[in-house]
Amino acid sequence: MADTLLPPPPIALTIAGSEATGGAGAQADLKTFQALGVFGIAALTCIVSFDPKAGWAHRFVPVDPQVIADQLEAEFACYDMSAVKIGMLGTPATIDVVASTLREQRPERLLLDPVLICKGQEPGAALDTDNALKEHVLPLATFVTPNQFEAMSLAGMDAIESVDDLETAARRIHESCGAAVLAKGGVRLAGPDAVDVYYDGTTTEVLSEPKIGEVAVSGAGCSLAAAITAELAKGRDPLAAARAAKSFVTEGIRARVESNAPFAALWQGV
Repeated sequence: MADTLLPPPPIALTIAGSEATGGAGAQADLKTFQALGVFGIAALTCIVSFDPKAGWAHRFVPVDPQVIADQLEAEFACYDMSAVKIGMLGTPATIDVVASTLREQRPERLLLDPVLICKGQEPGAALDTDNALKEHVLPLATFVTPNQFEAMSLAGMDAIESVDDLETAARRIHESCGAAVLAKGGVRLAGPDAVDVYYDGTTTEVLSEPKIGEVAVSGAGCSLAAAITAELAKGRDPLAAARAAKSFVTEGIRARVESNAPFAALWQGV
């Protein structure tokens, strides 16, 4: 019949910052969700814009915590979330309000992409944010996707220079919080391949694809985490979600969007 409704899509929420050029942050997350067949919604935590007059440095403006709380209240009242992704939070006050909502709502699939250094902040403020994230949000996560620097911080390591180091970091992070971990080496590790390491307490797997250039593409990390979130929302197990996300992001890097900035952006529409 013409009026028969189609099955509803899974629903994923990203709690993240807005990145004005569209290459990363909530914009990248929503594009990734849409490309993978998931209905995406966003609660914005901050506004980040590059400054082309100052070497494309970051300008960081936090959203008022009450405004964040209002967004989350409306979103969780409106939808039953299939999965939630946490991106850039930015301040201890933001972390407090987000963690409070997550403790109340207890989403079954909660991915933390732990942005530990908030570009545009003073070092002291960044450290306070890092500590609050580790204390209040990390214990709630079911999947964590740190990059090389974030993995060093979360694992208490001085350096990550090899795949073995990346595996050690993934194991340590899992032991600290119980979540599945994808420690992202990407193009930052030496060698011909972009390598990430998955560990969930029982299974270790190295996910590897040939590097497409030696320079990181804007939004690659955000989109990888968002793609995992989308696949989790569709019911895939964590390892299968990580594998599918790795392939998705590799194609997006291959189809990168060049810009007048000193970086290109990943394209989710391949």
